Amino acid sequence: MPAFVTLSGRSVRLEPLSLAVVDDLVAAASEDRSTYAFTRVPVGREEMTSYVEAALAEQADGRTLPFAIRWLHTDRIVGATRLMHLEYWQGPLPWPPGTRGAVGEVPSVADIGYTWLAASAQGTSVNRESKYLMLTHAFETWQVHRITLKADVRNERSRAAIEALGAHLDGVRRADSRGADDTVRDTAYYSILSSEWPAVRERMRMRLGLLEAA
Repeated sequence: MPAFVTLSGRSVRLEPLSLAVVDDLVAAASEDRSTYAFTRVPVGREEMTSYVEAALAEQADGRTLPFAIRWLHTDRIVGATRLMHLEYWQGPLPWPPGTRGAVGEVPSVADIGYTWLAASAQGTSVNRESKYLMLTHAFETWQVHRITLKADVRNERSRAAIEALGAHLDGVRRADSRGADDTVRDTAYYSILSSEWPAVRERMRMRLGLLEAA
């Protein structure tokens, strides 16, 4: 299964999620909770501990690689994100059809999700650089075939950020899940293929460079 790894950029460092940063995550999540209209973010130490423990259990099962986001500008943990829904297409086809198959060393496809940021880090380059680091790891180290990104169809800010990456809108799944506001959520599904990654990478490099130059 994929091992924990630290991914470092110019302004962001993605560190392996651990119980040691629970208090830092609680502080980040407490800045302004009104910004989480479409995102379910743990409240308080008890919920945050359960959140981290669940992520670590999925990592041990080979199905996710969770990170705490450290903003180097402030040297603070400002949120969390993960590579998740890891699938492994090596070896024999799983039986019965539709099952996920055995966990391998290197995933074949993955999602990027469960991303949330402290209010002070929203609207900065933190989200974009975090996505860049994870996409680079997935496509260039794991050599995945596809990355999937999802957003509540009503979350215009999140969808705009995904579309700015150059991700392709695959469609909207109606009544996809229970929303963070306890409504029935429609979800917009986006993807980036390995063949599209070089163009996406250059686009992201340019945008990150412009932000840093400014």
